[in-house]
Amino acid sequence: MSGLVPPSDLIVRLALALALSTFLGLAFEEVYKRDQTAAPGGVRTFPLLALSGAMLYLIEPHYAAAFVAGLVAVAAWLHAQIRAAPPRHDIAASLMIPVSNLLAYVIGPVALAQPPWVAVAFSVTAVLLLGAREQLHRLARLVPPDELLTAGKFLILAGVVLPLVPDRPVTDLTPLTPFRVWLAVVAICGLSYASYLAQRYMPAKEGALLPAVLGGAYSSTATTVVLAKRQREAKTARPEFAAGIVVATAIMYLRLGVIIAFFDFRLAVTLTPALAGLFALGAAISAYEWHRVGDARKGSSLAIAAANPLQLSTAVIFAALFVVFSLATAWLGSAFGETGVFALSGAVGATDIDPFVLTIAQGGAPNVPAGALCAAIIIAASSNNAVKAAYAVAFGGFALARRPAAALLGLSLFGLAAAALYVG
Repeated sequence: MSGLVPPSDLIVRLALALALSTFLGLAFEEVYKRDQTAAPGGVRTFPLLALSGAMLYLIEPHYAAAFVAGLVAVAAWLHAQIRAAPPRHDIAASLMIPVSNLLAYVIGPVALAQPPWVAVAFSVTAVLLLGAREQLHRLARLVPPDELLTAGKFLILAGVVLPLVPDRPVTDLTPLTPFRVWLAVVAICGLSYASYLAQRYMPAKEGALLPAVLGGAYSSTATTVVLAKRQREAKTARPEFAAGIVVATAIMYLRLGVIIAFFDFRLAVTLTPALAGLFALGAAISAYEWHRVGDARKGSSLAIAAANPLQLSTAVIFAALFVVFSLATAWLGSAFGETGVFALSGAVGATDIDPFVLTIAQGGAPNVPAGALCAAIIIAASSNNAVKAAYAVAFGGFALARRPAAALLGLSLFGLAAAALYVG
């Protein structure tokens, strides 16, 4: 390798290996050498290990036999050092000590054979992990086991199931493929999961509006029902609950824009004026209601209990709804054109509008003009707002929930007006 690499480049790469191994050694001594002075490794050992690895790699870079032999020797040395160290009951043995030494040995050949950013990235990551030792240990104690299972479910949905799903249409009734159906499931679950984590772990002051905002990112319908029930329990019209219900719906428009942009950026750009205007209107109404709260907010909580959005049954139901809506959209669009899609968009407001919106965003109605598709999405959201207004009255009572219900109906009417502009 030394004959193929210019001497100046070789010097720079060796200097990089020395700098990175010294950097790693300083972090290692800061964390481990204070309590375990006899632990192998440190600010002098790591640069020597990096140089040893580099020199052995340069001797025979094709098969790296000399480097591998040196790696075995370093591992044997570490084993002997750890075995010879006197046991201490106050300090638990750590695998990080031998791993750090082996990483220092590997830095040398990595700096020679790979782009510089690779060696820098690995070294900096190792230093950050060493420095965040106490913080990571506290995090491990704070995170409950069920959260790890939830994260594992999301990784299974996105990293195992998704690559295995075929990306070929299975029927002529819809242009969508199983891969794009499951991709929609992963997108919705990912957005809901992020909102779920924020709801559960983001600190919020008593009476703050933030929980309702996060609830809108998770499910504006569920947030409306929960806050309407609390309105009834309060036995008086509380403006903070009205503000929470309206802001959850305002966030819904942002949520729709995000998921549409993920699949069809041009459609999202076309929809931006309407979604942004409706969001601004909803946010203004919510701000007005929140301004009316005054000191009453101190005794109210808008926190929404976050349910795990990654249940397998939830994903299967969403996928089934997505398939049903994609078939219905394709058939109605082909048979009745814009009128059929508009009729379906008005009907889906009583259910979950996400499958319908994602069907439109993924080209589920190829025979319908873009303006009509935008109108259909806004009609679906407006229909859903009318349903949420009914929920607010049903669960909160007309006398107590008439203000948020009227606001939701107003947003619905403004949405229909915006949809008419796209069609006209």
